[in-house]
Amino acid sequence: MLTRRTMLKGGTGLVAASLALPLVGRRALAEKQLEIVMCAKQEGISWFDDMRVGVEQFGKDFGVNAYQIAPEKGDPAKQAQMVESLIAKRVDAILVVPNDPKSMIPVLQEARKAGITVISHEAQSLAGIAHYDVEAFKNENFGRLMFENLAKAMGGEGDFAGVVGALTMETHMQWFNAGLEHVKKNYPKMKFVLAQPLEDNNDEKTALDKVNEVLKKYPTLKGLVGCSVSGTSMSALAVEKLRRKDIKVVGLGLPSINGVYLDSGYEQEAQCWRPADAGYVSAHVAYKLLKGEAIEAGMDLKRPGYEKVTLENGVIYGDATLVLTKENWKNYKF
Repeated sequence: MLTRRTMLKGGTGLVAASLALPLVGRRALAEKQLEIVMCAKQEGISWFDDMRVGVEQFGKDFGVNAYQIAPEKGDPAKQAQMVESLIAKRVDAILVVPNDPKSMIPVLQEARKAGITVISHEAQSLAGIAHYDVEAFKNENFGRLMFENLAKAMGGEGDFAGVVGALTMETHMQWFNAGLEHVKKNYPKMKFVLAQPLEDNNDEKTALDKVNEVLKKYPTLKGLVGCSVSGTSMSALAVEKLRRKDIKVVGLGLPSINGVYLDSGYEQEAQCWRPADAGYVSAHVAYKLLKGEAIEAGMDLKRPGYEKVTLENGVIYGDATLVLTKENWKNYKF
């Protein structure tokens, strides 16, 4: 009688060989290891390196084949192609952190039609296209907090500029727009000097070049806010090179990257959530759906800040905001 190992080696004879098995053997073959794949924004940057840790840990904890892929650059077209390859591969679930949510709609609809479970992160506009979107927090609240901390650091007055990964990155723009509105409403002596935020494409060199250009153009600038890790860290590096501690920097950051600037005083505050936890939770939601389990408000998704999630219009919200300061950043190891 053919064994399972023989069948797996057999390639084209797999279906015929499986039919030769007794019923128990056919069931074992049908119950293959689930394949859950995260398609992240970009390869080779610290944020998504940490997210991979969480996705892979979920796989270990739940006995599934969970892993992460991403385009080398934040290219929406390439990311869509990678999702198409996962559809062709017939994976069980696709998790996605899109560079451009709108551009992902057709390919995610295709995945749904193919019977693949789809979960998005950092893209609440895709709720309904994906089965669910997972967010670490209410994005508008995160943005208001970020800009409030900028206002406090600036003493409530002065010119400032800002950086996002891209104008198409939904969460970056949610943070920025909500934060800017908060400043306009509460701090009339603060002025955003640009028509729109700078785009750095999550690239440090691009961010540094653009921040340096702004600092030259606006020598009286008193604040910089980054909605990308590269934008925040390179803002801090730029003001450090100028020895300008009068220019205050806040924004999205990671302890492993921004801690040095928090220590030196060239950055006042960094906000984040643990990327590994977001990856783990996204995989967990997909797993629950694949197992036929209910997705409910109040459920515990087994990661800090996601112990009692809320659910609104297809979006699962945690409460996982982290605020990093000079005093506490060393408490976080990512």
